[in-house]
Parts: sequence; C-alpha cells; structure tokens
Amino acid sequence: MSTAKKSVSAAVTLSPDKIVDGDALRVALTASFREHAGNDMEQRAAVLELLKTTMADGRAVIREALEAGMKGIKTAQCLCYLQDVIIQALYDYCRVHAFPSAHHTEAENICIVAVGGYRRGTLAPQSDIDLLFVLPHKQTPWGESVVEYMLYMLWDLGLKVGHATRSVSECIRLSREDITIRTTILEARYLWGHEPLFDDLMDAFWNQLV
Repeated sequence: MSTAKKSVSAAVTLSPDKIVDGDALRVALTASFREHAGNDMEQRAAVLELLKTTMADGRAVIREALEAGMKGIKTAQCLCYLQDVIIQALYDYCRVHAFPSAHHTEAENICIVAVGGYRRGTLAPQSDIDLLFVLPHKQTPWGESVVEYMLYMLWDLGLKVGHATRSVSECIRLSREDITIRTTILEARYLWGHEPLFDDLMDAFWNQLV
C-alpha cells in the first residue's frame, strides 16, 4: 500500500495552463480597462478583483492537486508559477494601460527581479514575495508610478511584499557594503520587464565583485 501511495503521489502534477492562463488574464485586464475608461477608481477596483479571482482560482486548483497526492515541492513550484504570472500581467497592464508612455525612453526601462526565498521558484501559501525593481539610472516619475501601483495592488491582494528599487550602479555599490545584498543579487532570478537590464546587472556583479 505504501508503494502504491508513492506511485499515485509521483503521478499527480499540474500543467501550467491548468493553474493560470496569462494571455487570458491580459485580455480580461484590457477589457476591464476599456469598460471603465475615464474612471480611475473603478479601473483599479476592477483590476484588483480580476487579480483576486485569478489568484483564488489558481490556488484552488493547486490545493485540489495537493489533496489528490501532488508532492509538496511541486505544489510550491505551482504556487510560485501562479504568482509569477500575476506579477507579469500586472506589470504589462501598468505599462500598456495604467501608465502608457507615448515617448518611452531608455531611462524608463524596468526589470523586475525575484529575490530572497521567492527567487528559488518555490512558495508556501503565506510566503513573502521579495522583489527588486532594477533601473538603468535614477528613478523617473513614470517608473515611480508603475512601482507604486504594483506594490499597492499586491498589498491589496493580501500579499506580504518585500521590495527595493535600485539602479544597476546602486546595486553594485550596495553589494560592496552589505553581504546580504551581495548574496541577494548572486541568487537573483529574472522575473519580467526589460531583460537586458538583468543581464547588465549580472555582468556588472560578476565582473566587478565576484
């Protein structure tokens, strides 16, 4: 019986599309934005409701699979995947709808990096979400608005979010001074946004520090 249980547990898994459909979420967010055009409060409330529903539905699917015998590590990976997709879709919503920029410049690029426990690609249901927003240079008003919107939305979802916003040069300077920050960047995971910024950060880290 013990062997049979192990076999069933090993067989239970979830494909990503069963957990959350990122493309469908983006379509729903776009439709919601258009439906509430001209009313920022209604738009924000609608976005929050869509993300809450997406997170609740995804977690329900994951919990059902866990109760059916899916292994703990796979469950943690599924929870992380769900969180990744929600953050990615939220950033895209900010960039395209909430804060569109007609003349987007290189200074307004943002890269979102998973750090801390989140960077491992596994999450417990109540785990903190640790994010690093990487900038090419100093913060811009546009970037500040995007980061602030995202953080408040994630907090309103009931998530515990640890965060920092730094330029590549600030990351390197602070890494020289603080071993915790150095370790954080060493173990960083690209999540979304302008990926060349992540490459710049890691190149500078390895060339200048390691």
